[in-house]
Amino acid sequence: MSAHTTTVSLALGGGGARGLAHIGAIQWLTENNYTIRSIAGSSMGALVGGIFATGKLDVYTEWVLALERMKVVRLFDLALGRTGLFKLERIMGILRHLIGDCAIEDLPIAFTAVATDLESGEEVWLREGKLFDAIRASIATPLVFTPCEYGSRTLLDGALVNPVPISATLRDTTDLTVAVNLSGTDELRSSRSVRTTTPKGGAYQERIRAFMASLRGARPPEVATRGMFDIALGSMEVMQKTIARLKLAQNAPDVMVEIPANACGFLEFWRARELIALGRERTAHAFAAAGR
Repeated sequence: MSAHTTTVSLALGGGGARGLAHIGAIQWLTENNYTIRSIAGSSMGALVGGIFATGKLDVYTEWVLALERMKVVRLFDLALGRTGLFKLERIMGILRHLIGDCAIEDLPIAFTAVATDLESGEEVWLREGKLFDAIRASIATPLVFTPCEYGSRTLLDGALVNPVPISATLRDTTDLTVAVNLSGTDELRSSRSVRTTTPKGGAYQERIRAFMASLRGARPPEVATRGMFDIALGSMEVMQKTIARLKLAQNAPDVMVEIPANACGFLEFWRARELIALGRERTAHAFAAAGR
C-alpha cells in the first residue's frame, strides 16, 4: 500500500432509501486508499455521512441490513393531522441509542448537514451543535416527515435547495471532490414481484402500508391513477433533479457517482443489501471513467 493516501471531500445527495447506496460508496473509497476528510450531506446524505463521521458506520450498516419490510413499517410513528405524516421520534431515538449523540464540532471529520429554512427559503449549513438534531433537520422531507424546530428556525429537507451539496466543500484543501447524486437517469430494471395481498395488522400498520405502497408504485396493473403522495414526491423528484443539474454545472466535482433515481422506492429500506452493492459498483465505475 502506498504511504500516501488521496484525501477526499465527499458530497452526499438526498433521495430516501436510495441513500443507502452512500454506504457502498464510502466502503469502496476507504477500501481503495482514499481518506475522507470532509463530508457535506443533504437528507439521507446527511444521515449516512454524519454516522460515518462518528466512526460507527459499520454499526448502522449491520442494523439496516437486518431490516425487513414490516420492521421498516414499525419504525415510523404517525403524526396524522399535523405538518407531516411521520414524526420521526422513534427512528431518531433508535439511531441515538445505536450510535450515540455528539457535537458536530467534536467529530474527527469535518461535517456539514444541509437543511432549508421554511420561512426564508435559505440554504442552512449546520456545522455545530448536536449531530442528530442536525440530521433530523436535514431529512425533514415535506409532507412525509414533520418539520424540525431548530432553535428559532423551522427547517426542512436540505435537498429542497441543494440536493448534492458540493458548495459546502469548496473551501476544503483535499485532493479530490467526490459527489454521489441519487437522482441519476432512470434505468430499466428487471420486474420484481410485488405483494398485493394485505398482511394482518391493525389500522396503524394499514395506513403506513398503504402509504409505502404508493411510494413504491405497488398497485394492481389495472389501476392507472396516481395517489396524492405519488404526485407530491414525484414533483419533488423533478424539482431536485433540475436543481441538482444547475448546481453541479456551477460546481462540478472531480468524480461524480450517479445512482439511478428509480433504483428503489422512497422508503424501501429493506433493500439495503442491493443498494449498498449498487453504491460500491457505481463508485468503482465512476472512478474508472474518471481515470482515477
